[in-house]
Amino acid sequence: MFIARTLNPPLAIALMLAATAFIASTTLLAKAIGAGHLGAPLHPLQISHGRFVFAFLLFASVAAIMRPRIEKPAIGLHLGRTLFGWGGVTLMFAAVAFIPLGDATAISFLNPVFAMMLAIPLLGERVGRIRWSAALIAMLGAMILLRPTPDSFQPAALLALAAAVSMGLEVIFIKKLAGREAPFQILLINNAIGVGIASLAVLPVWTMPTAQQWAALAAIGGLMAMAQTFFINAMARADASFVAPFSYATLIFAALYDAVIFGARPDVISVLGACVILSGAGLLAWREARLGRSKPAVPPSAGAAP
Repeated sequence: MFIARTLNPPLAIALMLAATAFIASTTLLAKAIGAGHLGAPLHPLQISHGRFVFAFLLFASVAAIMRPRIEKPAIGLHLGRTLFGWGGVTLMFAAVAFIPLGDATAISFLNPVFAMMLAIPLLGERVGRIRWSAALIAMLGAMILLRPTPDSFQPAALLALAAAVSMGLEVIFIKKLAGREAPFQILLINNAIGVGIASLAVLPVWTMPTAQQWAALAAIGGLMAMAQTFFINAMARADASFVAPFSYATLIFAALYDAVIFGARPDVISVLGACVILSGAGLLAWREARLGRSKPAVPPSAGAAP
């Protein structure tokens, strides 16, 4: 769980690819639980509750052994970051129960675009033509994936779009937290607050999971904890502008899992929409690198996006 400081770009790439595989696995398991493949479908609020509970248990166990020093946490920022992260996770888990993993994952990659837009009023950032162009390209890709025709419109895709907005708001709080506290402290507090929020939200809909569902919920929490750990170690071993683009491999893993497990093959519209979104997101990442702005080495709460 400790963060290595020695630069090692090849290892950074491997760690980031492992993180993306784990993130895609959490959405795969969420789809299996939410779509009724492991028993009666569980509510997305219950799935996100399991994600936070089991991830927190893992981080808390490490903390009990390592006894890290907790120094002056910015509770208000942690609360805001976790609230929007939990919202993004829950909406994403709801979306994947109804639409292909690849489509939901691609739409979730709009979160840096929404973060850029929200940074204007919330952080006072100035946005130039290139970044606005990247945002418009990515939004065009989202419109393609939404399939806005009476015969093919996917209402559930709006859940993935809402998840991207929520995770975009989470990024705003991540930017404010970055550099202020140790990454492990942020992860521990994030998951602890997440347990509280998720536990209150799940009360009206909680039902007893089956043994298979308990195992899947535990796996979601464990995999997300591992993804977060691998993510911050990857960011510590190479420049953020170099390693961050490899996080887009989440889309590849999500589509692969969906095809192998559920037999869902991406159609032309799915491929086109994903490519357009990635083009816009890639242009935005390139521009951020040119402006000398590094991504914060603090991973998002869950979603499939970088």
